[in-house]
Amino acid sequence: MEQQQAHIVLVEDLPEVREGLREMLSHSGRFGGVSAYGSAEQLFGNGALDKAGLFILDIGLPGMNGLECLVRLKALRPNAKVLMFTVMEHDEKVFAALKAGADGYILKRESPEKILEAITDALNGGAPMSSEIARRVLLSFRETPLAPNHQTLISEREKEVLGLLSKGHLYKEIADQLDISLNTVKQHIHHIYEKLHVQNRTEAVLKYLGK
Repeated sequence: MEQQQAHIVLVEDLPEVREGLREMLSHSGRFGGVSAYGSAEQLFGNGALDKAGLFILDIGLPGMNGLECLVRLKALRPNAKVLMFTVMEHDEKVFAALKAGADGYILKRESPEKILEAITDALNGGAPMSSEIARRVLLSFRETPLAPNHQTLISEREKEVLGLLSKGHLYKEIADQLDISLNTVKQHIHHIYEKLHVQNRTEAVLKYLGK
């Protein structure tokens, strides 16, 4: 979905954070519209599910928390793009969100430009993560042996692409680092998805590394 046409739905219980982010996204001129809700219950009660191109969920929501909201969203809209937006960095929260289908995990202290980049990346099929989150994911990966049945499927170049994907790099950044074209990067990622039977790069990295 092109970012200029995407409608963003934000679910955040703190009014000052919710309104500040809603205003920032609205004034950026990058998206088709922004809706904001104070709870998951409000989200599901307002019929906003079908028009949203991307959901931004706080994990620490009152009532139905962000992880529960994520699971329900993915059940209703399996292909929905969802970014977790939170102050929490606990490993169990990170992996629970990723395993439940989150497309990215962004900390609230990130700069406005970083948040906008993360949203754009997620809309374009990426899996953005704050650097602290990416570091935790990488440390966990290093503690887990690579799944041998997946190693045999993936070429050396595809392994390089997966390594950069796991660090949260954008497709263009991967192309620049590997000195290949953007189209070649997309072809590699398409082949990786087919070989690992996954639908997004978060699933690809987690599956390849045995998570």
